[in-house]
Amino acid sequence: MAGRRYKRLGAGSFFGELVYERAVPDSHFLRHLDQVVEWGRFSERLIRLYRGQAQAGRPPYDPAIILKMLLLSYLYNLSERQTEVYVNDSLSAKCFLGLAVDEVGPDHSTLTAFKRRIVEGGGEQELAGLLKEVVRMAVEQGVAFGSIQVVDSTHSIADVNVGKDESRQKKAGKAPRDEDARWGAKHTRRYRDKQGEVVKQTEYFYGYKAHTSMNSEAELITSVVITPGNATDGKQFGQLVNRDAEQGLPIETYAGDRGYDDTENHYLLETMGLHSAIKLNKYRTQKKDGNKEVWQAMLRTDEYQAGQRVRYKIERKYGEAKENHGLRRCRYLGRIRYAIQTYLTVIAMDLKRMVKLLTGTNFKGRAYIGA
Repeated sequence: MAGRRYKRLGAGSFFGELVYERAVPDSHFLRHLDQVVEWGRFSERLIRLYRGQAQAGRPPYDPAIILKMLLLSYLYNLSERQTEVYVNDSLSAKCFLGLAVDEVGPDHSTLTAFKRRIVEGGGEQELAGLLKEVVRMAVEQGVAFGSIQVVDSTHSIADVNVGKDESRQKKAGKAPRDEDARWGAKHTRRYRDKQGEVVKQTEYFYGYKAHTSMNSEAELITSVVITPGNATDGKQFGQLVNRDAEQGLPIETYAGDRGYDDTENHYLLETMGLHSAIKLNKYRTQKKDGNKEVWQAMLRTDEYQAGQRVRYKIERKYGEAKENHGLRRCRYLGRIRYAIQTYLTVIAMDLKRMVKLLTGTNFKGRAYIGA
């Protein structure tokens, strides 16, 4: 928009493009990422969170530059202080951000201020808008979205030493270090005890859940819902479906595990003209009354079987998020800050996938951090 004044960066100077042309090959992942994404669209979305909106006062960094820097943090699984060091040491990162070779990038406190603007200016709604923008760009650039969506949740452990935190609460009467985090069930396993009897054992975690909907063909996450760890998966299903519906994707079927096998969820899909491939519990298909026929018929449909065949893809995506991008543990305290971590992780992975689909370039997930 006319009248916007951003801090001028030096990429176009002698110590910018001329050096990068030699030092950063055209095949580099970050060069492709810069070309695939229309970053100016993020500038216009995010500048609304700034008091002067880049029209009054000292020119700020273009918010798309700060977003890019945060995405580097999640792509390479770096802390924000490490990201500051990485940007100042790496020619490819400076090229990506539009900095000159001899130019210092934004510091970690600038990233903190940017996150605070998101919290104060829109929170989860603003983050959801950023994710929708990424999905919209993928559609516009010809990424093929299929008819099956897969829903599931993954958990992240709160950034809390639970033992010390509980002791502090009892002895000093202090509030929990993370007041939004809750205990939740991770999974239940069966094993035989010494007497040979089958025993159920449930493992628990203290933290949060990220509930997501992913297109099985594009393998892009399209919608996210953030909850404390004690939230029931099935109760978040409607939000995910409705958020997907707003994006106009060619969805025909929803697949999920038994945690989503709720009559309300099946009914919601039916009213929307969609097929259910939610894995059915045995009490539906093996009951002794005549009502089981409708569920047994559902098991035989092509849509149900196709949906169940691709469910594994979302588990693979969660493995990627935890092992490569740091979603195993919360970076920050509080639900909204966990939402920032989750959405930026998801956006980073979606952009990584877009680059792969559109250019064939694989992401190499290591960044050298100097001493």
